[in-house]
Amino acid sequence: MKWTADLEQFPYPFKGSTYRYSNNSIPMHKPISVEVTSDYKKEMLLKRNLLTYHPERCYQSLPHTMTGQWEIVELVIDHLAAHYPNQFSVEKRNTIWIFSNKILDDKIEFVFGDEKSLPCEPLAFISHHVQEDLILMMQRDGDLYLDAGQLCFPANWSLAFNLGMKFKSIHHPIPGFKEEGLDDRILQFLMRLEAGNPWERKNWSLMAGDRLDTSLETFDQWGQLRKQVTKENAGKLVHIRVEVQKLFRLPRTNSILFTIHTHLLPLEQLAANSEWLQQFYDILSELPSHIADYKGISLYKDAVLDYLEKQLERVRAT
Repeated sequence: MKWTADLEQFPYPFKGSTYRYSNNSIPMHKPISVEVTSDYKKEMLLKRNLLTYHPERCYQSLPHTMTGQWEIVELVIDHLAAHYPNQFSVEKRNTIWIFSNKILDDKIEFVFGDEKSLPCEPLAFISHHVQEDLILMMQRDGDLYLDAGQLCFPANWSLAFNLGMKFKSIHHPIPGFKEEGLDDRILQFLMRLEAGNPWERKNWSLMAGDRLDTSLETFDQWGQLRKQVTKENAGKLVHIRVEVQKLFRLPRTNSILFTIHTHLLPLEQLAANSEWLQQFYDILSELPSHIADYKGISLYKDAVLDYLEKQLERVRAT
């Protein structure tokens, strides 16, 4: 699948010439939980198919999450109607809500707070209308737990496996995360999030291919492409994958909504921006091996560097 390339809108993630794991969250300048891009229709078609045919890996929830799920429905619908009034609207008659998605020609009437008035759970319902993956982290006993989520476009992790796990347990596989104390510092940061003051961050990786659904369960369908990367095909085959992640404290349940909007850009289009080209080459050249290994880059890192070097030579020659 080819994605619409818009360098002006692409969330380029880097500052400086090196990369290390850190809590790079910043306060949100524009506090909106979801965004509608030019890829909306084709991403929603893909997402709805995944939710229909692979619900076990794309949607999981625990029974005590219903109030938090309704909080997410309210937050997301209000944001959609406020920021995209030509595409989305909501009419509220006390507890009766009528939500319209004019892009997909959907109109749904339901009773807010009554899950029986919807065809599925509230979080699953609103997931059918946004490009983002939606994760609900609930706070109790001095910790955060992943208790519900819709995850269609994961970067090599499993929602079904992580359901009910604590924050530190989920992030345990990241090399150095515990040893350097990052897990505790980020957990404490999340526990101090305040309602009305959302934060955002960008995470990145490389992947061979242009597939959004890179779940752990489907590794056999996309992992083999890593072995096919060469310096000749890296520009088209390899994509930089950027996740724009947002954090909203939900006031009624004191839980956290974690939204993930995934963007893909082929390296040949990243290389069209000469500043990005030089910066990304510097970062990848210097990237420690344990980070490259965890991000799944090591197998084809040298081929990508060879490709980027060739592009830099082209730029210098012009």
